[in-house]
Amino acid sequence: MMKLSDYVDINPKTQLPKGAQVPFVGMDAVTAGRRKVTANERREAKGSGAKFLPGDTLFARITPCLENGKIAQFSDKEAGLGSTEFFVLRAKPNVSDQNFVFYFALQEELRAAAEKSMTGASGRQRADVSALKEFECEFPPLPIQRRIASILSAYDELIENNQRRIRILEDMARSLYREWFVHFRYPGHESVPLTDSPLGQIPQGWEVKKLGDIAVVNRVQINAKNAPDELHYIDIASVSPGQIDYVTTYAFADAPGRARRVVQHGDVLWSCVRPNRRSHALVMHPETNTIASTGFAVLTAKAVPFTFLYFAITTDDFVSYLTNNASGAAYPAVTATTFEKAELLIPSSVLLERFGKATIAMEEQAHTLQRQTANLRRTRDLLLPRLLSGQIILSGEAEIG
Repeated sequence: MMKLSDYVDINPKTQLPKGAQVPFVGMDAVTAGRRKVTANERREAKGSGAKFLPGDTLFARITPCLENGKIAQFSDKEAGLGSTEFFVLRAKPNVSDQNFVFYFALQEELRAAAEKSMTGASGRQRADVSALKEFECEFPPLPIQRRIASILSAYDELIENNQRRIRILEDMARSLYREWFVHFRYPGHESVPLTDSPLGQIPQGWEVKKLGDIAVVNRVQINAKNAPDELHYIDIASVSPGQIDYVTTYAFADAPGRARRVVQHGDVLWSCVRPNRRSHALVMHPETNTIASTGFAVLTAKAVPFTFLYFAITTDDFVSYLTNNASGAAYPAVTATTFEKAELLIPSSVLLERFGKATIAMEEQAHTLQRQTANLRRTRDLLLPRLLSGQIILSGEAEIG
């Protein structure tokens, strides 16, 4: 049995052009379950931070990012810089394959070893790099590594294709909202005059209303008396802009104390803390007893299509409204009242109905793709440990089924 450091360079030295602007990957750019990560900004190549090359694997070492599985392969075309909270794993030439290294890093056993080594104050614990370097393992010969990586990569390519289609559907729906309700280029707009309103000139017949008039904020909560035996929990860390990355199942007795807000189909989740981070998502067909953290505002549409509510409260203007009304220095946050008092432009009922029919169909299609993606991930994750351990003997051509 060998050590991981015999096969992989861990935190290798990487030279970046001094003073140049290089790709930067923050922890928020890495989404659990998504293989590839690209830079979300550029920064000057100086100071501390993880440094890496295209193909390197980034492995989160800080809580809760490590526990949530923030592991990704850097896919930009030039060397980059990242958060100090990443370990960098690089394949050794003629010893290991960079794609195989990524899939090896996904193993629960490796993550468990890293978690066991964590030290530091509660909430900001970090894994020790020696836990990875000393991890006992055995890599197969390079040709087998490449074969395993190609099989698993085929699943990830299908997953990425679905994700691209989901993003296209989201962009189509959001563009329709912007065209009709921001630029006022909706069907029949030529014959409708503009009138004054608290939000400026708006089409005649439209109204400015408080969000609390068209939606319910935090409709219902559970407590010890009415709680289910088992629940499916959505916490703040599991939601990235526009999507729920994962849901964790708990017995109620073991669930976090913040697992209280009941969610239903069509609800919108918005993180109350640091709204500038845009941690929001539309809930589609959740399992029974799906519960969100009390760190979210849960918004339920009552007088408009849920898609209209979702796109209305995820615009740049709405994010600015929340950010400007947040209180607290270290953890700026908003309350349910902040949401309820927000002013929104509400079009005619006929236009709302047309928008709802068009966009709900898009969201349903996106949800179907998300379910397919989840099935692909489950299959890939079942194959991964069997392939890496040699339980599955490779022969013939790779097939996906």
